Amino acid sequence: MKLYIAEKPSMARELAACLKNPQRGNGFIKTSGGVVTWLFGHVLQQAEPDAYDPKYKFWRAEDLPIVPKVWKLEVNPAAAQQFQIVKTLIEEADEIIHAGDPDREGQLLVDEVLDFVGNKKPVKRILLNALDETSIRRANADLHDNAEFFNLKQSALARSRADWLIGMNLSRAYTLAARRRGYDGLVLPIGRVKTPTLALVVRREREIKNFKPVDYFNILVTFAHVNGNFIAKFKPSKKMLELKAFDVEGRLIDKKFAESLVEKFSAAPFDGKISSYKTTEKKEAAPLPFSLSSLQVAAGKAFGYTPQQVLDAAQSLYEKKLTTYPRSDCEFLPTVQLKDAQRILKNLTGTRNESLKNLSVHADATIKSRAWNDSKISAHHAIIPTQKILATDLSEVELNVYNLIAKNYAVQFYPLHVYDETTVGVKYKGENFSARGKVVKQIGWREFYIAPKVKADDESDTILPIMQTGDDVTQKKSELKQSVTKPPQRFTSSSLVQGMKDIHKYVKNPESKKQLKDVYGIGTEATRAAIIDDLIQRGFLKVAKKILQPTDKAYLLIDALPDEMTYPDATAIWEDKLHSMSAGDGTLEDFLLGQVKFTSELCAAATTAKFSDAENIFKCPRCGSALIKRKGKNGDFWGCSAYPKCRTTFDDKNGKPDFDGKKFLPPKTFVPMSSEEFVVMSSIE
Repeated sequence: MKLYIAEKPSMARELAACLKNPQRGNGFIKTSGGVVTWLFGHVLQQAEPDAYDPKYKFWRAEDLPIVPKVWKLEVNPAAAQQFQIVKTLIEEADEIIHAGDPDREGQLLVDEVLDFVGNKKPVKRILLNALDETSIRRANADLHDNAEFFNLKQSALARSRADWLIGMNLSRAYTLAARRRGYDGLVLPIGRVKTPTLALVVRREREIKNFKPVDYFNILVTFAHVNGNFIAKFKPSKKMLELKAFDVEGRLIDKKFAESLVEKFSAAPFDGKISSYKTTEKKEAAPLPFSLSSLQVAAGKAFGYTPQQVLDAAQSLYEKKLTTYPRSDCEFLPTVQLKDAQRILKNLTGTRNESLKNLSVHADATIKSRAWNDSKISAHHAIIPTQKILATDLSEVELNVYNLIAKNYAVQFYPLHVYDETTVGVKYKGENFSARGKVVKQIGWREFYIAPKVKADDESDTILPIMQTGDDVTQKKSELKQSVTKPPQRFTSSSLVQGMKDIHKYVKNPESKKQLKDVYGIGTEATRAAIIDDLIQRGFLKVAKKILQPTDKAYLLIDALPDEMTYPDATAIWEDKLHSMSAGDGTLEDFLLGQVKFTSELCAAATTAKFSDAENIFKCPRCGSALIKRKGKNGDFWGCSAYPKCRTTFDDKNGKPDFDGKKFLPPKTFVPMSSEEFVVMSSIE
C-alpha cells in the first residue's frame, strides 16, 4: 500500500481528488493511487518540564536551566485519535509519501511522526507548492527521496528545541525574579523571537516620546539658462558644515545664518556657471512577486489589513486552488513555470478588476523578468496565481489580496521602466548648488504602478533644460524653505512584520548589522503574524487605530532583561544559522550547545534583574525580596519569595505580616508556584 501523509485535511482532499476515485474512510481517503491520510499540524508536542522530572512542576530558580538529555515528544490530546489512525496506516503501508507543506515546519511535522513510531519503510517527498490539479500532478510525477530533506528537518528541530530552552527557562527565571519584587500574579513569557520583537516597539515608543523636533532650512535658488529656468539646492562645503549653524546630520539649523546666505545669493552680481552636467540612463525592474511578508506589508499599506488577516486570506486562496503556497519566504520563480504564463495571464483578463484586466491584456508572456531565477528557489517559490480561473465567491479581503498577488505576477511581463537621470552642478558666489531631474524614455511596468512620493525638497522628477558644463546661468530668485524634523513612525502590525524581516536595521552591533543585511529576518513567514497577535492577546501590546503601542507590562519586562535578549543581534544570527543548517551547514548538536550556554547565562542574570518594586508590597527584612501570603497547615502566613535561599516567614495579622510579633519563625514548609498556578505561555518562538 502507498500511503500519503498530508499536513492538514484540506490538502489531503485535494491530493486524493487527483489520485482518482476517492472513497472516504475514518481519518483517511482510499484512492486508485493509494491511501491519503492527514495530520492537524503538529500532532506531537514538546513535553513539559515535569515530564522529565516531577520536581519541575514547581518553579524554583535553583532548578534552572532545565536541559533535557533526551528530548521527549508527547501526542497532543486533541489529535490523539487521528494520530492512532496514522500510526496504524504507517504500519500497514509499503511505501510512504511525505506530503507536508514545502517548508521547515512542514518537513518536521510529518518526519517527527515517522520517527516517533519508529518507521523503517521507504519515504518519498512530494512538494506541493499549489493545490490545483496541474500542480499536484506535476509534483506527484517528480517525487524526491525524503532523505534529501534531512537538513531541513534538523533545522526545524533546532528551532523547536531552542524555543523550548529559552521559553521554558527564561520565562520561569524572570517571572520568579519579578515575583521577588512583588509581582505575584504576573507571568512573563519570554521567547527567542517574541521578546526582541516586543523590544522593537518599546524602543520605538521611547524614541517618539523623547523626540524633540528641530527646525532646519534649505536654500533653493532659481537659475536662468538660455534653454530655460531650473531650481537648484544649496550644498554647503565640508568646511562650512563644521560651523555651529549645521547639526551632525548636515542640516542647516541656524535661521539667521540661513537668511544671511539668502541675502548674499540675492545680491548682484548674479552670474553663475554650470560646473557639471551629467545624464545617465537608468533602468528600473518591476517589483518581484510576493513572499508572505512582502504581501502582508503591501496589503497593510493598501488596505490596512493585519498580517494575520493577510495570511488567512492567502491560506484560503491556496486551499481554493487560486494561488500558490502562502507561507513562502521566496520572491522568485522557477523557469520551468514560464510555460504557464500565457494561460495564467489569459485567465486574469477575465477579472472584473479593470486595472488588473488591462494590465493582463497588454502583458507580453515572452518577457522574462529577473523574477525567473532557479538559483534563488529552495523548497518553494513566490506566491502567484494558479491556472485556475478566478472564483466569484471570494470575500472582500480575499479578492483584494488576490488582486495584489495577480498584479505583481502580471507586471513581470512588461518592459523595464527606462529614464534618463540628469544631475547638474552650479557654481555661484563661490558656493555649490545641485539639481536633479529625469526624463522617462520608456514607461514600461510603471504605467500600472504609481511612483512613490518624493520628499518635499526632492526635485528628482523635475525636467531640466539641456545644458553643458561651462554654460552661463543667472540667479533669478533665492528663497528659504523651512522644514521640521519628524519623529519615527509608530509600528503597525504590517510595518512590524517588515521590521522583523529587515532586522539588520535594528541590531546593536555595527559588525552584526553588516553581517545580517542579507539575513532572512527573525521569525518565519508562518509565525511573524502569530507572534504579534500573541503579544497583543497577552496584554504586552495594545492596538489603537491600527497603531501598536507597548503596555506597562512591556516596559517592565524589557527594562528588566539584559540587552542580549532584547536586542535582535543574537536572534538574527541564530536565524541565519538555522537557514544555513537547512542547506547542510552546521549541526543540530552544535547549535543547541550555543543555546544552552546562552540560556544558562541569562538564567544567572535573572538573579540580579532590575525590576521596579510592585505597589503595596511587604519586603523581607532579611533579604529585601517581597513577602507573599500563603496558606499553611496552621492558617495563613507570609513567606519570603526568595525561598529556599531565604526562609524568613511571618504570621499573618489582619492580612499583613506580623512584623511586631515573633520574627524569623522556624521555616515553615511552603511550596513554590507550580505550573498549574502560572502557566508560561511561550509556545510561539
